[in-house]
Amino acid sequence: MALKKPLAAVAATALAATLAACGGGSDDGDSSGNSGKAEKGGNAIFFVGVRNVEHWDPQRMYIGRDLNNSGRLFYRSLVALPASNDPVEGTTPVADLATDTGTTTDGGKSWSFTVKDGVKWEDGKDITCEDFKYGASRNFATDVIIGGPANYLFTYLDVKTGADGLPEYKGPYTKKGQDQFDKAVTCDGKTITYRFKKAWPDFPLSIAQLRYMDPYREDLDKGDANNFAIISNGPYKLDGGWKEGTGGKFVRNENWDESTDPIRKAYPDTWDFREGDTDEAIYEQLLADSGDAQYAVTERRLPPALFSRKDEAGDRYTQVESPYVDYVLPNFNSEVFKDANCREALKLATDRAAWIKAGGGEEYFKAADSVINPGVPGYKPNPAFDAMGESGDPEAAKAALDKCAAPKPVKIKFTYSGGTPTSDKQASALKAGWDKAGFDTELDPLEDTYYSVIQKPDADFDVTWGGWGADWSSAGTVIPPLFDSRINLTGDSNGNDYGNYKGGAEVDKMIDDAYAEPDLDAAADKWAAVDAKLGEDVAYIPLEITIFNFVHGGKITGYANNVSVNGYADLAVIGVEK
Repeated sequence: MALKKPLAAVAATALAATLAACGGGSDDGDSSGNSGKAEKGGNAIFFVGVRNVEHWDPQRMYIGRDLNNSGRLFYRSLVALPASNDPVEGTTPVADLATDTGTTTDGGKSWSFTVKDGVKWEDGKDITCEDFKYGASRNFATDVIIGGPANYLFTYLDVKTGADGLPEYKGPYTKKGQDQFDKAVTCDGKTITYRFKKAWPDFPLSIAQLRYMDPYREDLDKGDANNFAIISNGPYKLDGGWKEGTGGKFVRNENWDESTDPIRKAYPDTWDFREGDTDEAIYEQLLADSGDAQYAVTERRLPPALFSRKDEAGDRYTQVESPYVDYVLPNFNSEVFKDANCREALKLATDRAAWIKAGGGEEYFKAADSVINPGVPGYKPNPAFDAMGESGDPEAAKAALDKCAAPKPVKIKFTYSGGTPTSDKQASALKAGWDKAGFDTELDPLEDTYYSVIQKPDADFDVTWGGWGADWSSAGTVIPPLFDSRINLTGDSNGNDYGNYKGGAEVDKMIDDAYAEPDLDAAADKWAAVDAKLGEDVAYIPLEITIFNFVHGGKITGYANNVSVNGYADLAVIGVEK
């Protein structure tokens, strides 16, 4: 049967309502009256800021901003989400490079898609079934293609698992186990079929939300050297190269056929992506609405120090409750946090209220009590964090730390995504609470690249920061991607298990049981039980739910913060005044 309505539509309702109330947009280039109707022409700017793009390789991308922007400008896949803020429409895949949204005749245990006629790469070559098959194969080269959501294919694709808990197929560079992959993914003319170990009804939605199943050109693949190479099949292509720390310019791709694309309006003639500006520098320009910032949008949030000036922006200011939860997590490879008492002490000493206040207060954050966002069906507060309170419990933390085997004071290094006044203030707020309990905390801000550092298994930190939103509306897109060691931990990377957590046979079985549960309510209960176990082990400590605070330039048209792009600016429908 063809996919009709994904589960994501349920959880999107609250986000969509928030967006609509704050000037969110639609798919016609007219955004609730806060900017004019978009038309073709002009040059637009995207301020990336100091949080550099870490990957443009589609199989390695896993940061929401980059997934959204690339999928609106230069990467297409079999299906995609439309540019809509409607809670159902905006979370229901539509055909993109495929002729329909996929068919299954066995309840989701296999899915088939047929590639459209007339879709091409930027050099004019046809996009083929084999390009999709090759793109999928790259996920299995875990020594080269690091950082993406390969865990889903490891869990579902009908490829055997080895003694190390990882697939026996090792990707297209070594071709070890290639025969297994060739049976699981097949091409028949323009039709590609994926075969799974168990039913995967949400498979088309995973394609729409992520980039891991995008097509890729085998003849242009240079492995890790292609990290910033962009082989476009969308409306724009990179003009020259991408310069890390500076950015790049995207121009129209003459081999994109608009008649094959139901989503991307491609209004501006060019998009100039700029890295390196501080949040303060970006927003001084945006608030003044001066110079070329008039033609700009950003995913950087209005700094708290400038929040009192938001009225200067008028209806160019939007506030959106995001689907993302921020958290900290102890490193289980750390000599300190191998000790459960040390982890318990860290949890009890964590002052979430101070973190939120330092980050701008209730206009910027809502306290979280789980790594799972409340918008995900079946969400339950994690009882393991009840004892923390909003501000921690210093005395209880001291008592737990007394049982910790590490020498006193307990020296720890907190590695976080830093480099802005706000992030540094928030890190200092956590340090104050931890040190009050008896830790001696060293702050280690990473200013340029972040995830590529903390994803190294031997990275030198004791505590780190993470941020996560469900890939689609299931706790199964939160807990396993973050804490299933079987699909995360390899010799070259910890995947998204930044704290190198290993739950062992007990947690592995709990995860498997939750995956296998066909009843959605019962499955939600099982995921909540896994989450509670993670809390008992202090695999993570929840901080808050992020609220987006954006300002865009006055000459931007059709501005939209759509649910289909998780509340970010939807570049599929944005234009500029000419």
